[in-house]
Amino acid sequence: MMTVAQLPSIQPLLVWLRPAITHGEIWRLVSGNLTHTNWAHMIMNSLGLAIITFIFRRYLSATRLAFLILSTAGFIGVALWFSPMHWYAGLSGVLHGVFAWGAIQDIKAKDKLGWLLLLAVIAKVIWEQVAGGSASSAELIGARVAVEAHLAGTLAGVFFAVAENIKKKIAIDN
Repeated sequence: MMTVAQLPSIQPLLVWLRPAITHGEIWRLVSGNLTHTNWAHMIMNSLGLAIITFIFRRYLSATRLAFLILSTAGFIGVALWFSPMHWYAGLSGVLHGVFAWGAIQDIKAKDKLGWLLLLAVIAKVIWEQVAGGSASSAELIGARVAVEAHLAGTLAGVFFAVAENIKKKIAIDN
């Protein structure tokens, strides 16, 4: 999917672009997360997704992963609307969300490493909000690192993990 979204004839139709969204192209709220600035950016994010899904594989079915990616992408797309961003492409915000979600699954499974992972991603995102994104990553992807997407993705991952837990508790009580 991301490879197709990267094709030069398709990528401009899918990036998160504020004026296009304003004119009704709301699919960009999600699809902007599936496009990338260049092939190196796409490969880096694809490898990140493979590593994160490997780490948290015991919690992820194909359906759950697809739902988590798409719902986190939508959350990020809407959150970016409230930022000054004009243009966005990349999966890294979603990666932060899946990572945070997975860390909370570890915590729920009584795996103490989950707390370390969750605190690490939160610390990283806070650091980025203060210091900005990595200069080497920006050079590789040919764009500013969208730390706003990392924050929104992390918040989405936490939100979806907590919402799942609340839903399970309600189902048990009924």
